[in-house]
Amino acid sequence: MSISLQKGQKVSLSKDNAGLAKVIVGLGWDEVGQSSGGGFMSSLFGSSSSGEDIDCDASAIMLRDGKFVDKHDVVYFGNLAHKSGSVSHQGDNLTGAGEGDDEQIIIDLSKVPEEYDKIVMVVNIYDAVPRRQHFGMIKNAFIRLVDARNNNEMFKYNLTEDYSGMTAMIFGEIYRYNGEWKFSAIGQGTKDPGLAELTRRYV
Repeated sequence: MSISLQKGQKVSLSKDNAGLAKVIVGLGWDEVGQSSGGGFMSSLFGSSSSGEDIDCDASAIMLRDGKFVDKHDVVYFGNLAHKSGSVSHQGDNLTGAGEGDDEQIIIDLSKVPEEYDKIVMVVNIYDAVPRRQHFGMIKNAFIRLVDARNNNEMFKYNLTEDYSGMTAMIFGEIYRYNGEWKFSAIGQGTKDPGLAELTRRYV
């Protein structure tokens, strides 16, 4: 049975899931309909000037001792698999349309090299600044963790805050602590214009 998480909550992945090795991290979102208006923040930032769909890109940033040290430690649509084989991205979804996960990242915890202690799950809006798009135009955003052995959803965190003006999001992180893997629901919006700026937060 899936457990619904609150912002800031930390849970153990391995405690109630003996033998857990491979985790599917599903991320999803929907674009707010143009008719919804968006209120003050929408008028302040403007609607998408190009009229294009909002293209959200999910990525996994792998950290060593809490630090980002190598450009190859980012798994995203331009680098679909980490060299260790422990993290893989299932491909880019350009619109966020449809039900369920929009993008998935698969993590084989048993293969994550010892020097990596944290994997941060982030989502940024592609070309957010020139397109004048932000997370206030996104609704129903979530991150969920699924046991790949049986496709059972273990945890889900629904982002419920108003993230108007934010162009990127730190959804959550999987981290190693005292020999076990844990997950932290973060839900922190940022104004980073792209993935490169997001990764620099961890240098």
